[in-house]
Amino acid sequence: MLLVAALFAVLLVMEILIQERGIMPSFANLERADARTSMTRVEYALDRTLEGLESTATDWADWGELYHFMQDHDPAFLATYTTPATMAPLKVNLLMLVDNDGAVVFAAGQEVDSARPLAIDLAASSVLPANFPWRRQLAQGRSARGLIRTNQGVMMLAAAPILDGSGTGKSMGLALMGRLLTAKQVHAIGEEAQATLLLDMNAPREGLLEAGHVTEVFHPFTDLYGAPVMTLQVNVPRSITEQGHAAVNYSLWYLFGAAIVVLVFLIVLLNRMVLGPIARVTQHAVLVGHGGDLEARLDFQGDDEIARLAREFDRMVGRVAESRRQLVDRAFQSGYAELARGIMHNLEGAMTEFSMRLSLLTGRLRDVPLRALASAADDMTEEERMPEPQRRDLAQFVKRGVDEIEAAIAEANGHLHVMERQATIVTTTLAEQRASAQHEQVLESVRLPELLAQALDIVPEASRRRLEIAADDSLRTVGPVTVARTVLRLVLQNLIINAADAVQAAGLVHGRLRLCADLETAQGQPQLHLECHDNGIGIAPENLTRVFESGFQPQSATAQAGIGLHWCANAVRALGGRIWAVSEGPGCGASLHVVVPIRS
Repeated sequence: MLLVAALFAVLLVMEILIQERGIMPSFANLERADARTSMTRVEYALDRTLEGLESTATDWADWGELYHFMQDHDPAFLATYTTPATMAPLKVNLLMLVDNDGAVVFAAGQEVDSARPLAIDLAASSVLPANFPWRRQLAQGRSARGLIRTNQGVMMLAAAPILDGSGTGKSMGLALMGRLLTAKQVHAIGEEAQATLLLDMNAPREGLLEAGHVTEVFHPFTDLYGAPVMTLQVNVPRSITEQGHAAVNYSLWYLFGAAIVVLVFLIVLLNRMVLGPIARVTQHAVLVGHGGDLEARLDFQGDDEIARLAREFDRMVGRVAESRRQLVDRAFQSGYAELARGIMHNLEGAMTEFSMRLSLLTGRLRDVPLRALASAADDMTEEERMPEPQRRDLAQFVKRGVDEIEAAIAEANGHLHVMERQATIVTTTLAEQRASAQHEQVLESVRLPELLAQALDIVPEASRRRLEIAADDSLRTVGPVTVARTVLRLVLQNLIINAADAVQAAGLVHGRLRLCADLETAQGQPQLHLECHDNGIGIAPENLTRVFESGFQPQSATAQAGIGLHWCANAVRALGGRIWAVSEGPGCGASLHVVVPIRS
């Protein structure tokens, strides 16, 4: 008990150390990775927003009217297409038109929601700054996008070349559109990235901070000039760590509770694990010693001393029971052999007497002078002038011959009477032996696929090579059945051999035998129905019943030989079943059906 208690204490300490130094840091690492992934999603969302702004600028810049305006600077274009109402659908805070020399042709700023004018320092310039990074894109007629700091805050800015409306022609300048990163815009980017996003305009910083229940991730962004312009902050709730703490605490309490339960359980079972088994062994030994049931077993499990003692005792009792069974079997066999010797002695005596009487009867009948008497009778009939002395001699000879025949008949009757008595003795003895030899078949539970495999094991190799056995799925779905396994196995063996012979008779090198099974009920008795269908020579209609007769041989090659079928019929009938054959005629194959009762 002390050892187990100490073991649980050590386990508790080890689990606390593993959780604090292994499991919880892994939860924290997973949480940090999730926070960094959230910041990556924010970067993607910001880039997609800039890409959308660039796409809007590109679509607006590739416009024929704008292209002509950049050539003639017609004020009517500005009055028509650069009003606050026309700029509102673009959802931009800044719209600038710059020619190829960098001069600002038009610039206007307004609020997105209210369309009120908005003073933006970039729009107040008449020419782009000399160090403006997109001058090269302006000269090459390429679009660009990025961030820039303005007097109104950080702005997303996109530029696109002004083309003739078909996407071709020489660029006439650059159309710039800007959208301020307002709180609403930052919130929209955060929703797209599925993260809580904050904009920090203070000193740029990058890193990760775990503060209370939130993990804060910081990432700086640069403007068009490559200078830090802002820092975005993503706040990720520390739900993984909280759930990890809950799981760890639960496991600790669970282990502590399990330790208490195990200790109490050991206290309760200690007596049962020692004193109870010893009492069982003692009681069992006393029972066996008083001539009790030798089939009862202790069946102890384990490897302790009591379990080993119980197993050795069971083994000893098993050997005693086996010796007693062998003694009973040998006594039965000895008595059965003595009975058989007595029966054979009686049969031998009866048959010896029978044989001797038959030999005497045969010899006695052979010695009767039938031909001489017949000749004498003919002489007396044909010779009308025969002298009287000679006639008297013939009459006397005939009389002695008749007496001889009467004596032979009388002697034969005596022999026949004795032979009849001996035949009765033999018949009675055989009937008694037949009655004593009859016994019920041993029924066993077996699965049909296993039974088929056992039957194939005793089928000759030549027959197996000649057939492709197709076992239907019904053999498996029928499940285990209780039948006379040995007899049914031999029946299947004979049916397979018979199918192979039928395939050979059909002139085929390889044939096919399909087996299927079903469960039926006849007069309340469950039955197993087996069907074996082959593509062999087939059976003529007049031979469908004769194939089961003893010694049947087909008169032509168009009939399927009934090799072994007579034995199968007798064996199936002995089980209380029936067997029959179905065939459409020679060359059409045959199906053999076997129905045997099963024990439910």
